[in-house]
Amino acid sequence: MTSTGIERLPMVPLREAVVFPRTMVPFVVGRQSSVLALEHALAGEPRRIFLSSQRDAAVDEPRPEDIHPMGTIAQVVQSLKVASGNVRILAEGLCRARALDIVRTPEGYLVAEVLPVHEPAATGEDVSGLVRRVQELFEEYVKQNPTLPAETLLSTVRVTDPGRLADTIAAHLLVGADFKQDLLERTFVRDRLERLVQIVTLEIDKLRSEQRVNARVKQQLERAQKEYYLNEKIKALQHELGRGGKENDLDQLRERIVAAAMPAEAREKAEAELRRLEAMPPVSAEATVSRSYLDWLLAIPWGKKTAEKRDLKRARRVLEHDHHGLSEVKERILEHLAVRRLAPEGRRHTILCFVGPPGVGKTSLARSIARATGREFVRLSLGGVRDEAEIRGHRRTYIGALPGRIVQSMRKAGAMNPVFLLDELDKMSTDFRGDPSAALLEVLDPEQNHAFVDHYLDVELDLSDVFFIATANVMHTVPAPLQDRLETIRLAGYTLPEKLAIAERFLVPKQLEAHGLAARQIKLPAATLQLVVERYTREAGVRSLERELARIFRKLARKLVDREWSGSFAVTPDAAEELLGVPRYRPPEARRESEIGVATGLAWTAVGGEILTPEVSAVPGRGKLLVTGQVGDVMQESANAALTYVRSRAAELGTDPAFYRRLDIHIHVPEGAIPKDGPSAGIAMATALVSMLAGIPARPDVAMTGEITLRGKVLPVGGIKEKVLAAHRSGIRTVILPRENEKDLAEIPSEVAGELTVVLVGHMDEVLPAALERPPVALAVVEEARDEGDRAH
Repeated sequence: MTSTGIERLPMVPLREAVVFPRTMVPFVVGRQSSVLALEHALAGEPRRIFLSSQRDAAVDEPRPEDIHPMGTIAQVVQSLKVASGNVRILAEGLCRARALDIVRTPEGYLVAEVLPVHEPAATGEDVSGLVRRVQELFEEYVKQNPTLPAETLLSTVRVTDPGRLADTIAAHLLVGADFKQDLLERTFVRDRLERLVQIVTLEIDKLRSEQRVNARVKQQLERAQKEYYLNEKIKALQHELGRGGKENDLDQLRERIVAAAMPAEAREKAEAELRRLEAMPPVSAEATVSRSYLDWLLAIPWGKKTAEKRDLKRARRVLEHDHHGLSEVKERILEHLAVRRLAPEGRRHTILCFVGPPGVGKTSLARSIARATGREFVRLSLGGVRDEAEIRGHRRTYIGALPGRIVQSMRKAGAMNPVFLLDELDKMSTDFRGDPSAALLEVLDPEQNHAFVDHYLDVELDLSDVFFIATANVMHTVPAPLQDRLETIRLAGYTLPEKLAIAERFLVPKQLEAHGLAARQIKLPAATLQLVVERYTREAGVRSLERELARIFRKLARKLVDREWSGSFAVTPDAAEELLGVPRYRPPEARRESEIGVATGLAWTAVGGEILTPEVSAVPGRGKLLVTGQVGDVMQESANAALTYVRSRAAELGTDPAFYRRLDIHIHVPEGAIPKDGPSAGIAMATALVSMLAGIPARPDVAMTGEITLRGKVLPVGGIKEKVLAAHRSGIRTVILPRENEKDLAEIPSEVAGELTVVLVGHMDEVLPAALERPPVALAVVEEARDEGDRAH
């Protein structure tokens, strides 16, 4: 590399341009200091200036440190001053130069002391190869870039000098000033050519990528334009043929999809299905399937919610107005509303499950909850459901496929936050088509139901805002995983005062209205209601009571139409018996007399508490035990445990220790057609055994429940409230309970507890004195008394 002497030249900083040697470059000078520098250069000969690029193009008045030291000495070939004060010039680059010093003159323009830099001639095979490679790449670059004219390629190809070729190509590249400055500062030709190969290759790749993107966009635009043209043509043909209905339907579907607040996944599904529907003939079977799918997808109330009323006082008034009693359930609903009021954004609803006998108001209570909270109400009966598809829906591959009943109920509700009643949860069953209770696991899990997927819709449905309530008569038929997701609230049977209050407040007005009778026409005293409850019904709820009242009013309505009475009618107890016929049940106080071998037990069933009367008979035999009455395995084991206890303490209980060698024992639990099971009749069967073998009658006004062990201990059992209410309904006023069940007495209504005598026991020694007419006397005591009598005689 050689250099000549230092020159002092006016300087023009360039914002975003680089001038290369041996190239002609037009540009505009507008900065005042640059115009002064240009005028100074044009005033003398040889009209040369120093051109160098700024480091930062945003600087208006660059200082010396803001300018690259490597630039180009240029000859001003032409100049033209325009009206705006700018100067248009055409400059020819002469050679590279390095600024050794840059100063600002008093006139305000820059002057640079520059040292010209000349590169040596480059020769050799490697340089020739680089020249050919650069020419090939630049030819490809010009072809790929439509903004470069073809004559540019021709002028460049004619250049034979490697250095000039590199500078000419660099001047025509559409790249940033940084790349061009880098090429300008490379004074060795080989180095410059290698860098050019890299830059041109990169630019060609960019141009090809851009062309691919442009081609893709153009193709999409052409397709869209083609589809639009064809759709418009189809519309015109359909209009001419008088078949414009399909297009109108499709437009309506498209508008409904846009208007629906669907999540992204559901919207994509709907739009894809609509495109498929557009391509199908209207009469094809597939079109019907797609249309049905879109109708169901659009029928879901996406994003629609009813405003929840969280006024606790109003909710309490509604619940008290609709239902009598049920304080635990009402408190739980008010607690839920209080939490919703404090945390309105909370999305997880506890799943409530009302468990109790039929007729206690489980379903109507769910309706009241919906009314109290201001939500929509939907009910889904699960009784007899045995197919998983009933819950999750059928897949669309099947003919006649439909969504599951969850989706159907949500469509019926018209909102995403209804009160959703799953009625008769314990009545589901399973077969080869699947287990519906397993499908309910996702529905009733607050951690999962925000993404419930119906097989038919095949999109996620958010059920987290739904207030699910389930009802059941018993829980032992509900799978354990499903029970784990439920908060169980037990509704026990009603007491006599509660039934009378419910009949007076709810049932009588309802039936009067249903039969077209006015309240002023019918007088129904409390004594008549009590007669109907005690002599014509035996239930934990009030459903049978409502039916009997309907019978009374039905007969009265007929008599009124036949003019057998007018004005008002007083339904006295005698009139009620005449209307209803012979009472079905005997009065509780006259249920039975004292009997040997018969005790009164208490049982808990799906319809509430019931009375059991185990009967024991001893016949000649060899000590066999027979238990009848459709008893289950657990009750059979209780009978065996009771018999073993009696045999182990036979002498102390006043019976012959060898009775089992000559007697067979038969235990029967009426009624024989009703299945029974459980350990709670253990002490009743033991009492009946002792009564039979000792010859002591059991008291008819005492009922008992409890499990017995081989050593006579009395263990706790369940369903205490229902059993005690059953005893109270039957007129029994003394109840024997296991001592460990004392805590359950808090659930007994106060009006019932006040009329009962509860005997808490822990052993059979405490049961027998309370359950038998007289306590058994040990055989040793009997023998001693007999001997004393003989001696006295």
